Amino acid sequence: MNMEARVGVVVEGGQRALNSAHGAVVDAGARKFLQQQQQQQHEHSSKQGLNPQIGTVQQLLAGGIAGAFSKTCTAPLARLTILFQVQGMQSDVSALSKASIWREASRIINEEGFKAFWKGNLVTIAHRLPYTAVNFYAYERYKSFLQSALCLENQRVKAGADLGVHFVGGGLAGMTAASATYPLDLVRTRLAAQRNTIYYRGICHAFHTICREEGFFGLYKGLGATLLGVGPSIAISFSVYESLRSYWQLQRPDDSTIMVSLACGSLSGIASSTATFPVDLVRRRMQLEGAAGRARVYKTGLAGTFTHIIHSEGLRGLYRGILPEYYKVVPGVGIVFMTYETLKMLLSSIPTGY
Repeated sequence: MNMEARVGVVVEGGQRALNSAHGAVVDAGARKFLQQQQQQQHEHSSKQGLNPQIGTVQQLLAGGIAGAFSKTCTAPLARLTILFQVQGMQSDVSALSKASIWREASRIINEEGFKAFWKGNLVTIAHRLPYTAVNFYAYERYKSFLQSALCLENQRVKAGADLGVHFVGGGLAGMTAASATYPLDLVRTRLAAQRNTIYYRGICHAFHTICREEGFFGLYKGLGATLLGVGPSIAISFSVYESLRSYWQLQRPDDSTIMVSLACGSLSGIASSTATFPVDLVRRRMQLEGAAGRARVYKTGLAGTFTHIIHSEGLRGLYRGILPEYYKVVPGVGIVFMTYETLKMLLSSIPTGY
């Protein structure tokens, strides 16, 4: 299998947890389908003596652009998710029971204008390409190291050992990519969470203001909660997708690969989002701690933040904003498919001599 195929579904779980900007995201189903297409292209290119690195660069470019375009299309739902997630930080907790997607969407249009649905989307796009590149590169390095350390370099062993390398390598790659590009994710959250009062006037202003008021490490608030979600998200995304796909193909072997990937990928994304959403919510709130000169709400770390939310808002408070998160899963996957296939055709027609 080529590099992209080996990254596959495993890295995707980490991407979903770490990149909610780019909550979502090329999901497990889309990744699996793209693996198959990329492997066929790689075999065809190898027969013609082409440099396999060209395919890797094209895949990174196409995947990054497809992900950015998907996030742009689903940005209104992503912003609604963030606004709901951080509502509990407001002093008027009684207003939380009145919140609804339609009411919040109407408020945004009436008070901020239609373009406000895309607040913070520019930094999301800026985050996408470097995150994808770091994720793929780090995965290959970690995988090679683990195979060498476990003496798996020149022999095929049990699937379980190989799967373990994928899980660990994918998790470490996700953590590395998240740490390297995390300030962009934090700035995006702060820009998207702004309502009528504009404190951060743009990406550069936000970076400068955060560093001046909160110090350099203020750009990494909530990173611990982000890294905490990597493992569970990988395991859930991978296991749910593979289980559903195997069952579907056993029952209906003649169904379209695209349809199976879309359906199983969407369901695995929903399952992963449901299980890891509380961690993502805590991450968003920690990212906004002390923002715009406001008083801190959570002062006791990750565990204390969970406890505070449950005590003040109940268990349901940990799932505030889950509905718009669900709504963007299926269109997000479909847009990635469409955009990736279009870009693949365009890029394959461009001569590459480097």
